[in-house]
Amino acid sequence: MGALGPKPPPLLLLLILGVGCCAREVLVPEGPLYRVAGTAISISCNVTGYEGPAQQDFEWFLYRPEAPEAALGIVSTRDTRFSYAVFGPRVAAGEVQVQRLQGDAVVLKIARLQAQDAGIYECYTPSTDAHYLGSYSGKVELRVLPDMLQVSAAPPGPRGRQAPTSPPRLMVHEGQELALGCLARTSTEKHTHLAVSFGRAVPEAPVGRATLQEVVGLRPDMAVEAGAPYAERLAAGELRLGKEGTERYRMVVGGAQADDAGTYHCTAAEWIQDPDGSWAQIAEKRAVLAHVDVQTLSSQLAVTVGPGERRIGPGEPLELLCNVSGALPPTGRHAAYSVGWEMAPAGAPGPGRLVAQLDTEGVGSLGPGYEGRHIAMEKVASRTYRLRLEAARPGDAGTYRCLAKAYVRGSGARLREAASARSRPLPVHVREEGVVLEAVAWLVGGTVYRGETASLLCNISVRGGPPGLRLAASWWVERLEDGELSSAPAQLVGGVGQDGVAELGVRPGGGPVSVELVGPRSHRLRLHGLGPEDEGVYHCAPSAWVQHADYSWYQAGSARSGPVTVYPYTHALDTLFVPLLVGAGLALAIGATILGSITCCFMKRLQKR
Repeated sequence: MGALGPKPPPLLLLLILGVGCCAREVLVPEGPLYRVAGTAISISCNVTGYEGPAQQDFEWFLYRPEAPEAALGIVSTRDTRFSYAVFGPRVAAGEVQVQRLQGDAVVLKIARLQAQDAGIYECYTPSTDAHYLGSYSGKVELRVLPDMLQVSAAPPGPRGRQAPTSPPRLMVHEGQELALGCLARTSTEKHTHLAVSFGRAVPEAPVGRATLQEVVGLRPDMAVEAGAPYAERLAAGELRLGKEGTERYRMVVGGAQADDAGTYHCTAAEWIQDPDGSWAQIAEKRAVLAHVDVQTLSSQLAVTVGPGERRIGPGEPLELLCNVSGALPPTGRHAAYSVGWEMAPAGAPGPGRLVAQLDTEGVGSLGPGYEGRHIAMEKVASRTYRLRLEAARPGDAGTYRCLAKAYVRGSGARLREAASARSRPLPVHVREEGVVLEAVAWLVGGTVYRGETASLLCNISVRGGPPGLRLAASWWVERLEDGELSSAPAQLVGGVGQDGVAELGVRPGGGPVSVELVGPRSHRLRLHGLGPEDEGVYHCAPSAWVQHADYSWYQAGSARSGPVTVYPYTHALDTLFVPLLVGAGLALAIGATILGSITCCFMKRLQKR
């Protein structure tokens, strides 16, 4: 046990004696300090204005209210046997200790306050000065309050204890709201503030500060803040924390995600403002709220199709059913679904192209290449969808799959895709029409001259096909460059469709073009006023078309004729007319020259006479 050293004279007497201008000063926090039994406290102490070594020694004493004159030695930096008997075991166990911050500053730490720890604490610094001057100790009062903080997930049990109820296990679907409540209150006689936070520990992890991740909390100044992983969701409005009544706090996590699974806790902390204006936490308690499991949509979403493999004829309707199953939340405020059909031609890799779909709002749409056809995509039961093609075509044969996507709603009704699933492949076979076309084209007369009308005929032969087969034919030209076919693609000159409507393209030499049906299976192209620019290789391209009950057309066959070369010849008279013009011009020029010479000589002779 240590004892007090000699006390210095009062500071006033030293000032009267005029000893020095600088004085030792020991600084401790302003009191009184209020702390709760069972919690920890740290009291700092530092000394200034001293002489001697930079490392000063410190001794701590306690004056209890029942014996205000008796100094009880707590701990010292220079004497390990300094502690009184009431503090000896706690100092030896490390529960009470003095920690040096630097040579002239220390902190007294008490891990678990007891009611008898209340009193006046004195920090004394043994003198290293040549003269006694200033203050050699500082005092601060500590008052120990009973623990009145209560926190629970249910109506609180006995005072200061968590209600002995087993935490429930909750199951929420991905995308749904997770709502948890916490009761926190205190009846401490001093004015204090409560801070309440909700935290999550990963499933099966031990609970502690190292494993508990804060989700959101209400600070002593009533500010709401989220832990780092949840800050974005708080800003987006997906995470909310509010106070209901005087002691109930409610956290709502919107759009639950897989990472939200775990054990949730509510932590209540009691804060008090010290005389120096700073805030100190004086109590903290935690309660388990619930074990939460998040059922992900990807683990539940399943898609089946029916009926089995289909074999139909062209023009017949094709119906396919898609059923979406699993423990899924209903379509509404938290979840939404879209369903579509994809088709890949037989033997083609991958899921294929989109045929039709219903989006999350129930609005149907057709995929590229299916516009204008009578195709319906509809919901026929709560989770059953039907695809119907009114008139199937041979090109509709292939492998069909149903694709379902599940979405969850975030803030502002924003949708986020959470899962998708495809059905097994469903083969569909559509019989071919068996239409075989052949085309023969030629230039009428075999030879055509510039300025005349070139007439090309195309005769079409058909084998097979259903009744009501319609024929169409188009004429194409490939230009010649230096006697060779150009690399440019063939150019449409004109044609007649299966509905009898003529379509005109671009004639190489310009000028009028006429296309017409001159027989049941005979088409004609005429180029009026043929010019040299019309030279090229022409061909006829017939196609067979079938119209179904839904009035849609599809191409059942096609062919291409052999090449027909069109070369605009020049007439024989034209070849003679050019040199004739040249000869006549030359003769006139020579005659004019001779006539000019004769006239000139005659005038000269006449002048001499």
